[in-house]
Amino acid sequence: MSTMPADRCKIPPAFWRVIERMGYPPAAILRQARLPATLHLNEQVVVTTEQYFALWNAVELLANDPAPGIRLVLGADTAAYPPASLAAFYARDYRDGLMRLARFKRLCTPEQLHIAEAKEGGVVTNAWFHATRPEPAIATDVTFASLVELGRRGTGQPVNPRKVDLARPDPGDGVHADYFRCAVRFGAPRNALVLDPADLDRPFPGHNPELLAILTPALAAALQELQTHSSVGAQVKMALKRSLASGRPELADIAQYLGMSERTLQRRITEEQTTFRELLVEARRELGRQLLADPSTDIDEVACLLGYQDASSFYRAFRDWEGVTPGEWRERKGLPGAANESPPIWTH
Repeated sequence: MSTMPADRCKIPPAFWRVIERMGYPPAAILRQARLPATLHLNEQVVVTTEQYFALWNAVELLANDPAPGIRLVLGADTAAYPPASLAAFYARDYRDGLMRLARFKRLCTPEQLHIAEAKEGGVVTNAWFHATRPEPAIATDVTFASLVELGRRGTGQPVNPRKVDLARPDPGDGVHADYFRCAVRFGAPRNALVLDPADLDRPFPGHNPELLAILTPALAAALQELQTHSSVGAQVKMALKRSLASGRPELADIAQYLGMSERTLQRRITEEQTTFRELLVEARRELGRQLLADPSTDIDEVACLLGYQDASSFYRAFRDWEGVTPGEWRERKGLPGAANESPPIWTH
């Protein structure tokens, strides 16, 4: 039986060079993050998701900057990017670059970048396999700014998103609106970057099929090796977490999302000695805990994002999972606003 993707985040040497160039001493950041003081000297270092988040939180705390993630991306040299990211800059067009980046991103972190084309545009979201709390705001900024820079540097054009949704409160400084050059909605249910469909077709003048012919097979082989150690159950739960807000997804929906037949998916789930229903419950429980860990998210909103038609159903399910109500769970975690819970009237 295969296992969950390894909780290994790679920190490229270029990260520390940019950090130092911006005036942030690596030793101070590592001390704040409670990580080994010589971590930055090891070019092959890997950390857990929890340590990776702690590192980003330390940078944000010590930066004294309203948007350090954006400044980090602007200060990064494209040529110093890891191969998984560098390949995207030699793609055919913006859409192709984004798809390549999404495909190979997991070679660097246990993270899934999802790009879906909808009526409003190309919607980009991401999720972490091993996260037990929300992604740091600075890390979200780095991801979204990197994708926008891919479009701007790759096309040589002033590519601007249609809108940006950020789950954090509005800092009131206007820095994000100035950089993204679009409407930025703070306090949103999730972090999402919405790209203009017309921009996705913009060609990359630096398209290099010869270089891609060298990079792509090596990256694909590395990804295949990684995926052989990833359980189909973990992949199903990730897909479910992305689909729950639009209702209760069926097995056929998830099979299509994962690019396999319904029969194949059912067989692989059975081989792992679980069921689709059990994976659905686990996905809801894991995502519910992650959403509740953010005190700015209303409990009724959490119920909606988990695909429940009413808050009462969510409260009953959460009691079955944790033995307490969502508000009591937040109170035990010491989260602000936990005492403001108004549980629904139970019906039988």
